[in-house]
Amino acid sequence: MIFGAGSDLGVHIDGASLGPKQLMNDISTFYKGESMLFQQDANIIKSRNFGDRRKNEYEVEKFNTELYKNIVSKIKEEYFPILIGGDHSVAIASALASCKVNIDVGIIWIDAHTDYNTFETTITGNIHGLPLAAITGYKCNELRYYHDGKVIQPSRTVIVGARSIDDAEKDNLRYAGVTVFSTQDIKEKGIDAVMDEAFKIAGYKTKGVHVSYDIDVIDPYTAPGVSIPEYDGISEEEAMKINEYLVKHINEILSFDLVEFNPLRDQDRRTEQIALNILTQIINAAEKKKKWEQKTYY
Repeated sequence: MIFGAGSDLGVHIDGASLGPKQLMNDISTFYKGESMLFQQDANIIKSRNFGDRRKNEYEVEKFNTELYKNIVSKIKEEYFPILIGGDHSVAIASALASCKVNIDVGIIWIDAHTDYNTFETTITGNIHGLPLAAITGYKCNELRYYHDGKVIQPSRTVIVGARSIDDAEKDNLRYAGVTVFSTQDIKEKGIDAVMDEAFKIAGYKTKGVHVSYDIDVIDPYTAPGVSIPEYDGISEEEAMKINEYLVKHINEILSFDLVEFNPLRDQDRRTEQIALNILTQIINAAEKKKKWEQKTYY
């Protein structure tokens, strides 16, 4: 089941709201399963004020409430949910939906940023810098009022590919006990070693993991179509190796996000093609997983 979350309310830059529709149109050439597209209200006057520490808080909460309820419903019907964002704030809904139904869940957050700020520590006020803190119950209660289940434990939370972390955010991560593998760790240890450790931590005594893949983990020289680019990122080859690892471990994955593709900032559709390749592999793996589960059940 594919959900498109067309919102860029979590960031002052426009464009990520257009990514889901574009990618869903791309995959419609081969994907014949069910899909839902959620678009942000065109009448919303989006705050871009850097002095506003709670930019679009109400609007993000409203958007995610509807998204969360629909994903919960489909997981209960035994669909494998794939969320296409949108800025990374939409992952609050998808990760908590997985946690609501599956209860004991770990999370692997593949991202150039750790997204572990709070309303007290955020510098920009962009809510896409807070979602992982909200998902793991580290303050940010205002961003998950609709969720009445368990949250994902910080000790079962792993960030892969981080290279831009605010100073106060580092303190939040340290205090919470989140595991962080930087871009440099990937370069030094290799994809397999980092991902092996990530799955070991996130999957420990859980029913499986939620994977949230932010396309900005890739160096913007290769994938420029993102709202907040961070240089010295991983290569396209490394990004696809991570995805190949995920495909091999699809039976340990409960739900999946791909977020932050911004077509307004792309060049020659380079980022779009990488995002499409990632989604194609995950969709095919998820469909094979579903057929295997049905065959095993019957």
